[in-house]
Amino acid sequence: MAHDDIFSALADPTRRRLLEALREDSCSVGSLVEALGVSQPTVSKHLKVLREAGLVSMRADGQRRYYALEPVTFLELETWLHRYLPPPPALSLVPEQAAGSHEVASQATVAAAQLGRTVGRGLEQVTGRAQDFLERFPKPKFGRKR
Repeated sequence: MAHDDIFSALADPTRRRLLEALREDSCSVGSLVEALGVSQPTVSKHLKVLREAGLVSMRADGQRRYYALEPVTFLELETWLHRYLPPPPALSLVPEQAAGSHEVASQATVAAAQLGRTVGRGLEQVTGRAQDFLERFPKPKFGRKR
């Protein structure tokens, strides 16, 4: 997996919106055009970049093309990013709290929310830094070569 390709693909806000639209289920290009409110050529261009980075896969069904997230790539990326994140806070239980299962569940929920925010911030920072780095390079041209 080429991390620079993935970070370059994730750097664009339209591509991140496409990934968000594909979180629940696979979608046709037409559905993605409607969901994002951008032109079909723009959606297709961005889907090509995401597919080349390994973040989405495409399935043809007659004339339609359906796109879906590629979970293996996201798991590999998560594993790679995990090396750069601080360890999650330890969940400490005091004996009186251990007796009340509701309080334990509440504390676990808070710890999970904190971990989610930490991971989210870490991903935003890494993506932002990658975007800054990649903006130094010339942008690829899309469309037909004449």
